[in-house]
Amino acid sequence: MADNTFMLEIVTPEEILYKEEVQFMVAPATEGEFGVLRNHAPLVAALKIGVLRYKDPVGDEYRIAISGGFVEVVDNVARVLAETAEHGQNIDILRAKASKERAERRLSQRDDNINYSRAKMSLQRSLARLKAAGEKVD
Repeated sequence: MADNTFMLEIVTPEEILYKEEVQFMVAPATEGEFGVLRNHAPLVAALKIGVLRYKDPVGDEYRIAISGGFVEVVDNVARVLAETAEHGQNIDILRAKASKERAERRLSQRDDNINYSRAKMSLQRSLARLKAAGEKVD
């Protein structure tokens, strides 16, 4: 382990998405974003839908779209247990844009058959995916 790095593990129910040394991590907690560096105090936090950012040991920055979960930081290991997680470079931008438009259409309708909380969550997930892919969102 380099002097300024710590282990970041990102796990979903389907896979271990990432397990490498990083310089820093910024995660979207329910109470706001927070950052982690080496020797961070022990921490457990709930995560919301958003973008997790990290910088690898050579200084390259990456983004991962996550849709909630938890993070635990202890002994220079940050473990993210996410409901879903997707590397920004692997995101299908056209599909994410279509999902965003579909959710916006549902939210703009006044129909008793539409589950608005589900549509709102879908919109948040698609926005997170677009941000992780480096797209500008409005």
